Amino acid sequence: MTQGQDEISGSAIVARRARLRKLIQIGSFAAAMASSVVAIGSFASAETKDENVSPIYGVTIPQGYRKWELIAPAVEAAPLNEIRSVLGNDIAIKAYQDGTLPFPDGTVLVKLAWKHVPSPEFGPASIPGAATTVQVMVKDSKKYAATGGWGFGRFINGKPVDEAQHQTCFACHQAGVKDHDFVFTRWAP
Repeated sequence: MTQGQDEISGSAIVARRARLRKLIQIGSFAAAMASSVVAIGSFASAETKDENVSPIYGVTIPQGYRKWELIAPAVEAAPLNEIRSVLGNDIAIKAYQDGTLPFPDGTVLVKLAWKHVPSPEFGPASIPGAATTVQVMVKDSKKYAATGGWGFGRFINGKPVDEAQHQTCFACHQAGVKDHDFVFTRWAP
């Protein structure tokens, strides 16, 4: 290799290093901008309403609730004409078993409802028809102090119903079962 080639190679290396430094600077700037966008996006999503959260109370359908224990079944007469099952988390089950009132914070009750349908195979029997609602009650005496310590959620097809319907929850429970910690469901023996 001649001295001219060394100089060219040397100046080419210097130029490559300068370009590499510039790319690193640009990459660092881009990474900083990307993390800023992610942070802003996270903040913005925290500010936007989650479509699976009930209005007023912020209650969601609990994960894994279908594996919870049965507290009691129920039949709702016309006009609703529903079969219902109320399930509870471990805190709810213990409270029911021990006869604890008021229910402790952390109690979660989930009511599943279906249309009441006569069995096609056995006339006197009934079977669940189409699902109608999933209703959730969450006990947190501080967060929901204004509503007897309970937060409410009513969901159709996994989505919460509107705010107007949620405004009726506590009034109904207060009028009907204030002396049973605002809970209609009794333990099925």
